[in-house]
Amino acid sequence: MSGHRIASDLVDQWNQKLERSHRRDLAGVSGILERRGISIRGLLDSLAGFEVAVPSWGFGQGGTRFGRFPISGEPVTLEDKLFDAAVVNDLARLTPRVSLHIPWDRPSDARAIRRLARSLGLGFDAMNSNTFQDQPGQSCSYKFGSLSHTDRGVRRQAVDHNVECIEIGRELGSKALTVWLADGGSFPGQQHLRRALDRVIGSLQEVYSALPGGWRLFSEHKPFEPGFYSTVVQDWGTSLMIAQALGPKASCLVDLGHHLPNTNVEQVVARLIAANRLGGFHFNDSKFADDDLSAGSIRPYQLFLVFNELVDAAADPVVRKARPRHDPSFMIDQSHNLKDPLEDVMLSAIEIQRAYCKALLVDREALAGHQERNDVVMAERVLKQAYETDVSPLLAETRLRRGGAIDPLVAYRRSGYRARVARERPVRGGSSAGIV
Repeated sequence: MSGHRIASDLVDQWNQKLERSHRRDLAGVSGILERRGISIRGLLDSLAGFEVAVPSWGFGQGGTRFGRFPISGEPVTLEDKLFDAAVVNDLARLTPRVSLHIPWDRPSDARAIRRLARSLGLGFDAMNSNTFQDQPGQSCSYKFGSLSHTDRGVRRQAVDHNVECIEIGRELGSKALTVWLADGGSFPGQQHLRRALDRVIGSLQEVYSALPGGWRLFSEHKPFEPGFYSTVVQDWGTSLMIAQALGPKASCLVDLGHHLPNTNVEQVVARLIAANRLGGFHFNDSKFADDDLSAGSIRPYQLFLVFNELVDAAADPVVRKARPRHDPSFMIDQSHNLKDPLEDVMLSAIEIQRAYCKALLVDREALAGHQERNDVVMAERVLKQAYETDVSPLLAETRLRRGGAIDPLVAYRRSGYRARVARERPVRGGSSAGIV
């Protein structure tokens, strides 16, 4: 088992070679921030507590509807994916939880998988159900919908699947279920728009009633695809309607790519915080209206502005007193079509932490004052000053203090991990991650 990991003494050796230059860089940014009155100790403490979950399906090479080009050493089994996830966490020290997608990653022995994960320093995040694909052996088809289907038998099958995901999650130690639906229509008149949503809410009420104590249900929205005319859960407002209809354990999940072009995503986040229904995030990025690009690769300023809302809410006593407690869940959800998936997951996690760190630098008192005086220029300047600060040394110091790598990408490439697992895992034409 240890052969699947990157030896900690090798990471220490690479860190020693980089530590002198790292200390100089850290001293430089520390001096800048101390002049602004920002406590480096408090900042590093906050960064040390930041975590983001990784998707089990994100360790295989992704693809598009036109093709897929596999990479050597892709995971074949759930165990393989956990070993890959452990390598990412060992180096970046940011991703100690894995989110599973069922049935892609249905464990044959959940207790054994939980023991393996624990031995690798991992736990499990939200479970993800799949009613957007027909699976071998299922009695009913989801061609015309699942939880919204006109046929009660199809809805029953979809409800039962979600309950199965909850049961598997209980055995693994998960505490949440994420539901994304492909339900919708491609042509006007195909579906009764109001009744379709009524059926989704009615079906989810059955799923909600099966949630154990301490669990949450996340409703995820997407404006289109595969229903190109009407998607049942098409925006945050519909997702909010569902959460409010279900109860306090239900909230909304915001996927950064699941929005029409130019949507003000940070305002969506603010509205859901105000409604006390922000459940969490799927982090990725988008140039047009998909959700498959690496987090922070296209709109890093937007990512920062999202975290600006989150950090502001965390400091707001009204939000802190809300019930249920404001505690959003963070997870990466992106497709790695060209990059080495481990590198992309690792670097995306770092970019997410970078946005969080920059949001911590915002002078909230100054910003509030400028907003009250309607000083547009100075208010924007406060945000830009935080955003333009190079926080890379702070992120590296956080990794170093937690036993990770100063430069995770270099450590990963020098380790030869990809070449090593390539000798053990055969190249497969189909997607081992479940995504085609």
